[in-house]
Amino acid sequence: QPAGAGTDPAGLRGRAVVELLYATGIRVAELCALDVDDIDRERRTVRVRGKGGKERVVPVGAPALEALDAWLLEGRPRLASPVGGGSALFLGARGGRLGTRSARRNVHAYLRAHGADSAPHGLRHSAATHLLDGGADLRSVQEILGHASLSSTQIYTHVSIERLTRTYNQAHPRA
Repeated sequence: QPAGAGTDPAGLRGRAVVELLYATGIRVAELCALDVDDIDRERRTVRVRGKGGKERVVPVGAPALEALDAWLLEGRPRLASPVGGGSALFLGARGGRLGTRSARRNVHAYLRAHGADSAPHGLRHSAATHLLDGGADLRSVQEILGHASLSSTQIYTHVSIERLTRTYNQAHPRA
């Protein structure tokens, strides 16, 4: 079975990592820095420490929370070691905090095993694009992504404008 495709700890971690990256649009470094208590199930949010030490709270959906539950209940305990992992949400093969290089490798393996070929940043881009396509305003997306400048967020609008134009041309009788 391909890496990251099963119900073994690596597979459970792979699914949780991919779901969380897509659901929240956070960066890989931010994901690797998460601790278990950064997840607030009641509020359905994740507390993220971003660039420059800025903290933000990002909403997270049910599928990502379900994948996190499976990881926390079945995967993480099997990788946890007495030294190293501590409060880290995601653990590597040796039980310490998952590193960014390993996380990127894991995302590639998980997506390949499921018939997709994308990079972790592609998940961030998809999350932003889908938020905008769903009607989210640019300022909200800026806040979720942790961009200091609105111009950084505006990069994602071109995809939405292209999709809007396509939809208009297909659906409007006078297009």
